[in-house]
Amino acid sequence: MLRIGCVKYLNARPLIQGWPGEVVLDHPSVLCTQIARGDLDVALVSSFEFLRNPIYRIVDGVSISSDGPVFSVVAAYYDESVDYEIEADPASATSIVLLRHLMKQRGRTVRVIEIGNDLLSPLQSGRWRLLIGDHAIRFREKFGDRYRYFDLGAEWKQATELPFVFALWLIRPEVSDSKSIADRLRELRDANLARLDDVIGGQKEFDPTFCNRYYRDHLRFSFGEREKKGLLAFAQLCQESDLLPKREVALRVV
Repeated sequence: MLRIGCVKYLNARPLIQGWPGEVVLDHPSVLCTQIARGDLDVALVSSFEFLRNPIYRIVDGVSISSDGPVFSVVAAYYDESVDYEIEADPASATSIVLLRHLMKQRGRTVRVIEIGNDLLSPLQSGRWRLLIGDHAIRFREKFGDRYRYFDLGAEWKQATELPFVFALWLIRPEVSDSKSIADRLRELRDANLARLDDVIGGQKEFDPTFCNRYYRDHLRFSFGEREKKGLLAFAQLCQESDLLPKREVALRVV
């Protein structure tokens, strides 16, 4: 039986809803650990997992990306300061790296503090908080305009004119039928996007009007040439910032 894992956020529903077998749903960092040690065969996980451990095959054509504001990967804050002390969701591996890079481009220092599970509490004075996925959505629902939001997708697009790839389907190298698995995942994505109104209608935790805007305006579910360029640009910048070893990154798509 195929051991498959997927991030348990709203953004992943169009990529996994209707999968006929059992699916492990968890936070990105947990799934990264599981697929890295071989407990999962396939997982939708942070793109940074591939960049730091490029042993996997990537399901071609499918990702969770943004080509501008992503809404659900943000740093909430009151006011800017010279040095940034940022409380971070420990599940946000790719986003922490991206935020570090974006702050470095601004000539700013970032000190990351893990906040644990208290993500929906008010901010302490002088601190920022990095939020991803459903936590970011719920935080913005709860506090609204009480805080300002540094949208990582928008900032990346402004800096590079490229999409940012937050998550990819990765397949472990020893899995023998990777092409058929990839085909099934592409077909599932296509079917869900073709009936996106039904997918939206099935979401009970979030307002349908918001889901419609989120899926159609903020998220991209493709992994084409522009997304690949965006991912490789991120890899290069991580190498220049000594966040990754300097090496050629080959995208082994299937």
